[in-house]
Amino acid sequence: MPVALITGITGQDGSYLADFLLEKGYQVHGIIRRSSSFNTGRIDHLYCDRHDADARLRLHYGDLVDGTSLRRIISETAPDEIYNLGAQSHVRVSFDQPEFTADVGALGTLRLLESIRDINPATRFYQASSSEMFGNATSGFIDEQAPFSPRSPYAASKVFAHFITRNYREAYSIFAANGILFNHESPRRGETFVTRKVTRAAARIKLGLQGELYVGNLEGKRDWGYAGDFVEAMWLMLQQDQPDDYVIGTGETHSVHELCAEAFGLLDLDYREFVRIDPRYLRPTEVDCLLANPAKARAKLGWEPKVRFKELVHMMVESDLELAKRELRAEGKQVPLHV
Repeated sequence: MPVALITGITGQDGSYLADFLLEKGYQVHGIIRRSSSFNTGRIDHLYCDRHDADARLRLHYGDLVDGTSLRRIISETAPDEIYNLGAQSHVRVSFDQPEFTADVGALGTLRLLESIRDINPATRFYQASSSEMFGNATSGFIDEQAPFSPRSPYAASKVFAHFITRNYREAYSIFAANGILFNHESPRRGETFVTRKVTRAAARIKLGLQGELYVGNLEGKRDWGYAGDFVEAMWLMLQQDQPDDYVIGTGETHSVHELCAEAFGLLDLDYREFVRIDPRYLRPTEVDCLLANPAKARAKLGWEPKVRFKELVHMMVESDLELAKRELRAEGKQVPLHV
């Protein structure tokens, strides 16, 4: 039974990757941070007692800023593959917490690579790089050769992590791959990210639970894919004969305007009546457009996105509509029959 260790397992990507690997027959270990409240909602459907010797999913307390805990967990679990998905992943928040963002995203990656080098250099390592590293790329479709131009502390920390991963691959022959993932969303996306913020608000407005939605830049364009598709690409990268770096995306771009129009339109609402601009949500430096060229992943990994933009938005709206209905019932109100 292959063994995988996932940082960030309680996040969107970590939960989908855990689903995927368990279906593949893996023993899965996840690193979680100690919290006074439960933060395992996305994996509650998978969770088994980590002290149960027969459980194929086990959770361990640790942190990417704590090298001692990382070494202990890697020594105890002896993973064949490590997927580093943990980060302070909100771009806007990275301007408020730049030092923490860098400590987790940049130095956390270095701590993992050093642990692999010291404990078992044969361990295969996946690093979650980001399309944000490209900044305001001017080349249209962005592939693996495009220059990096980070425009946030988050993006800058990801550039360091990307290059230190490549350095350990070249210097120590560690099987280390960078997945440069463009935006990927799902019903499990955090509610502070714009896609989920929009679909959640549309559903709540439809049911009278909310009156308006405040957002930042409506003009920004992104290559939005489905997180459930993207985790397959992560796994495929670690199954190759040689490690490499890959851009993962859909090859399509859509604006936040389009996102709002699609989400509200599915509920027979005109988003222009409800969406307002709030300068507080604008970034000090914006990234206007990100568009992937995933040709290399298609050719070498055989990977293709299965879920496209409209289907993704529909999936998220349907999920958030059910969530809003439960919210309405919890308040003792009746759900309208026509919804």
